[in-house]
Amino acid sequence: MSDSLDISIVIPLLNEEESLKELTDWIGKVMHDKGFSYEVIYVDDGSTDSSWKVIEELKAQNPNIRGIKFRRNYGKSAGLNVGFEAAQGNVVFTMDADLQDSPDELPELYRMITEEGWDLVSGWKKKRYDPLTKTIPTKLFNAATRKMSGIYNLHDFNCGLKAYRKEVIKTVEVYGEMHRYIPVLAKWAGFTKITEKVVQHQERKYGVTKFGLERFINGFLDLLSITFISKFGKRPMHLFGSLGTLMFAVGFLISLWLGVNKLFIDTDARLIADRAEFYLALTAMIIGSLLFIAGFLGELISRSSPNRNVYLIEKEI
Repeated sequence: MSDSLDISIVIPLLNEEESLKELTDWIGKVMHDKGFSYEVIYVDDGSTDSSWKVIEELKAQNPNIRGIKFRRNYGKSAGLNVGFEAAQGNVVFTMDADLQDSPDELPELYRMITEEGWDLVSGWKKKRYDPLTKTIPTKLFNAATRKMSGIYNLHDFNCGLKAYRKEVIKTVEVYGEMHRYIPVLAKWAGFTKITEKVVQHQERKYGVTKFGLERFINGFLDLLSITFISKFGKRPMHLFGSLGTLMFAVGFLISLWLGVNKLFIDTDARLIADRAEFYLALTAMIIGSLLFIAGFLGELISRSSPNRNVYLIEKEI
């Protein structure tokens, strides 16, 4: 496929055999009606049902279908990262395979990228068909993400339906559980034209949700990670070195005061080693030294891991 391809749609999936045919036909109808050249990249994240067989059958019927199959389950971020690497369209979409994201939204999202000049348009499922156990944690999660990222015009960071300018997905790296923070990654990579569009949320038609409450815990930890990486990933010494120097200085000043007090002021006082302040000072200097060393080592390692996005792909069509 050439660089003139209009649209790439990246769809990571896990055990969605029932919805794939209907989703493919729906996407195909929308693309045909609007005259878009397109590709659909299904990334099978280690499904244990017949999802891959369905993808192979769809590929045989439709040359616009592409498929990537992981040998085991790696998670949604892995699926998106590999899909982004394979995508060739000028505008790249992500959506879920469970039919809760409507392909009818794609033309307007495409227009917002190509005509209005946005780098990233995120869907906002203003009206959701999810239980309170999912919607309430989601609201709290989104509020925390807005506060920490400074992206105040997005209501739903975790909406699966998003549109990206091609340069965005070829720049950001998605790993761990970072798929929910792609707008944050994009902003810190310099793509600041980020907005949202209210999109329709469909009730789940087939299967069951693949995400539990643990995703919110993991999501919060990843938010802390991405905040640190974005601000100090290339200069960890600025954080650890500063904290280490401060801790060491506090411990040293307490020790100095204890020494001066013992030698020149209160010479009859008990031994320095018998005073609680001595152990406080010693602990502060040890922690300060360790933080400084951590910053120095972090500066050497510089955040890069060559195996972070290595996934075993079993098949590709």
